[in-house]
Amino acid sequence: MEALDYHAEERRKAEFDLEEMKIVWAGSRQNYEISDRMARLVASDPVFRKDNRTMLSRKDLFKDTLRKAAHAWKRIIELRLSEEEAHMLRSYVDQPAFTDLHWGMFIPAIKGQGTEEQHEKWLPMAYKMQIIGCYAQTELGHGSNVQGLETTATFDPQTDEFVIHSPTLTSSKWWPGGLGKVSTHAVVYARLITGAQDHGVHGFIVQLRSLDDHSPLPGITVGDIGMKFGSGAYNSMDNGLLRFDHVRIPRNQMLMRVSQVTREGKFVQSDVPRQLVYGTMVYVRQTIVSDASCALARAVCIATRYSAVRRQFGSQNGGPETQVIDYKTQQSRLFPLLASAYAFRFVGEWLKWLYTDVTQRLQASDFSTLPEAHACTAGLKSMTTSVTADAIEECRKLCGGHGYLSNSGLPELFAVYIPTCTYEGDNVVLLLQVARFLMKTVSQLGSGKKPVGTTAYMGRAEHLMQCRCEVERAEDWLKPSVILEAFEARAFRMSIACAKNLSKFSNPEDGFSELSPDLLEAAIAHCQLIVVSK
Repeated sequence: MEALDYHAEERRKAEFDLEEMKIVWAGSRQNYEISDRMARLVASDPVFRKDNRTMLSRKDLFKDTLRKAAHAWKRIIELRLSEEEAHMLRSYVDQPAFTDLHWGMFIPAIKGQGTEEQHEKWLPMAYKMQIIGCYAQTELGHGSNVQGLETTATFDPQTDEFVIHSPTLTSSKWWPGGLGKVSTHAVVYARLITGAQDHGVHGFIVQLRSLDDHSPLPGITVGDIGMKFGSGAYNSMDNGLLRFDHVRIPRNQMLMRVSQVTREGKFVQSDVPRQLVYGTMVYVRQTIVSDASCALARAVCIATRYSAVRRQFGSQNGGPETQVIDYKTQQSRLFPLLASAYAFRFVGEWLKWLYTDVTQRLQASDFSTLPEAHACTAGLKSMTTSVTADAIEECRKLCGGHGYLSNSGLPELFAVYIPTCTYEGDNVVLLLQVARFLMKTVSQLGSGKKPVGTTAYMGRAEHLMQCRCEVERAEDWLKPSVILEAFEARAFRMSIACAKNLSKFSNPEDGFSELSPDLLEAAIAHCQLIVVSK
């Protein structure tokens, strides 16, 4: 009861309307009402309880995940929830599951890369969960280097089929969530081969397990890769391995929105621009940034509530000790993380708009903003996940020894969250892609091509190189224009410095490798500017 009183007292001190702030966080009153309704639905349902999951064995944890996923789907059907409500309910269940990949990767891949005919065949079954899918791209030997994937899909013109094969040990699909025990189907990425020609990596819909008894189909070796970091945490997910031994699939199971193979075995590009597939990538990375704000908010919420309740030292004349939250050292570590949670929330909402804008432009064959959108989403995915992973650990430290207890929620949150720094693009690799984009943008400044979007600030090159901070009072730093210009000047000058140093190398790739630490810093500065500006 005392803890509740402390929290109530802290809330009474707020100088803003708590209800209005909830709406600001949610994005709109409608979003808040949906969120609140789904949160209450999950909290009131005993099937969704999670207070014992850190004590479960891997087998029991996985069974618990299956039970929760099935029950969530049952409630979605019974209550006839909208797609938005269903997504919110699954997020509040808060347990990594095979459904994450089914809804978040398998279905979007078919929607983004499949034809209308393929949509009509596969999506109804996927939406009804008559089939369960995963996204089989990463291999034992290659992750970030997608063009290095080794799985092959060779067209056989005699039977009108593709032969899917794993020619090497390193070509084994490795890590896909949902693959280990549950998925019946997968979107498999493999090298398309017709005749003797390699056409690069393409997607194929492949059935993995029988719909009758769930046994692996002939030629398919599939299984779970075992325990991951943490005793519970992400071990509720059945990350798997997959190998093919000359598995045959019909030709029409190649995702053919962008390119096709004809009955005669001819590889052809469709009228649909290949760049259209990048829309799916923008969508996935946008959701990762939004998820970063949620994970960071949870960690900060735990640490803030603990700091308000915990008292230590400072007792005067036998009175109560000082609340930990009143110590400046605690505030200086905690409050910037709270601010970051809101900043990531806002930039995540902006990325939703960016995804809509990019999709509309791509459908109209306008690719002008695609390079910037790619760099933007890559950089923000990298920066927000890195900051959030570090922040969760900092919140654990802010809770002292109690933060190390599993029941604090922080160790499990950390273990569940840190894979985001690796999947959907290693964070360092993504930042180097941003750096290449920045160097290209800088190289075009003198050509008359005006930078746009998140690089528009580079169009004020002379001003940003010469401007000086004219802040005279501490309160001036509360002016958004002052903060924004400081971030713009820093980001621009760091990019210019890298470009000048790169120009000293006769081989640009040698220079890029040698200067990669500086280029990473320039990319981070640019990403921080994007967050501040939104």
